[in-house]
Amino acid sequence: MTLAPPPRHFLDLDALDSASARRILDEAHRRKRARIGLAKGAPDADAPLRDHVLAGIFEKNSTRTRVSFDIAMRQLGGSMIFLSAAETQLGRGETVEDTARVLSRMVDCAMIRANSHATLVDFAAVADMPTINGLTDKSHPCQILADLMTLEERGVALSGAKIAWVGDGNNVCTSFIHGAPLFGYELAIAAPRLYAPNAAAIAAAQKRGAKITAGDNEKAAVSGAHAVVTDTWVSMGDSDKEARMQALAPFQVDQSLMARADAKVVFLHCLPAHRGEEVTEDVIDGRQSAVWDEAENRVHAQKAILLWCLGKIA
Repeated sequence: MTLAPPPRHFLDLDALDSASARRILDEAHRRKRARIGLAKGAPDADAPLRDHVLAGIFEKNSTRTRVSFDIAMRQLGGSMIFLSAAETQLGRGETVEDTARVLSRMVDCAMIRANSHATLVDFAAVADMPTINGLTDKSHPCQILADLMTLEERGVALSGAKIAWVGDGNNVCTSFIHGAPLFGYELAIAAPRLYAPNAAAIAAAQKRGAKITAGDNEKAAVSGAHAVVTDTWVSMGDSDKEARMQALAPFQVDQSLMARADAKVVFLHCLPAHRGEEVTEDVIDGRQSAVWDEAENRVHAQKAILLWCLGKIA
């Protein structure tokens, strides 16, 4: 009897090798180019996931993750079932592991937007289908692939580029750390000490050859950067809003800070944005901003991730 190979999960970028990460990104670019002129709901010509079903499990509210995965599956020829925390028994009426066992018999792939990274890991440990990290408190790998895709569209060669992260050293920042050794970009992080990035993640990435600096000097981090990235100061689940607003106020991305970057700098933000807090309106709506392309590219990046998970690309 031949045993089935283990499912190919997409939990964190640091679990990938550079070649796999590059193939996923190349597939995202290729699929986007091939859709020029098609209606957004029309399937790709090859419909590679025809008859496949994705279960989207949401413990957190979502706009971009929910819609982009749904559209991604439609364009690949498949479909998505939306499961909210209020409508399922995940971790309440039954264990996370038992939910994974049941869904493995019914759908081809699962995507989880979880409160805790442990929920994702526990689910994937017993699932007989690929499991995708749609966001956890630890990381947000799908977002970073869309971000890197956007930078390449704007003419930024990732290898050797300098990316500056300014603000809270949060889960999105962690995924940028994970991606640094895979794509060869330099990462300069500026965050207040209270909200510093994951030191263990930085050390692990540096051990793999990444060039990463972290401190609390936003001007030095942005100097000469090819991309400046920020995120909201208060995320879902944060209970220390007042302390965050005070500590992060000096890290606002405004035109004077952007002026320190490369002349062709690209501004990114995973959204939703709080204009006038982490970023000024003239920056997010300015010529250097690529946030709307970035949001759209969630669809294309996630199509490539789904195809990689389901063995349609190497």
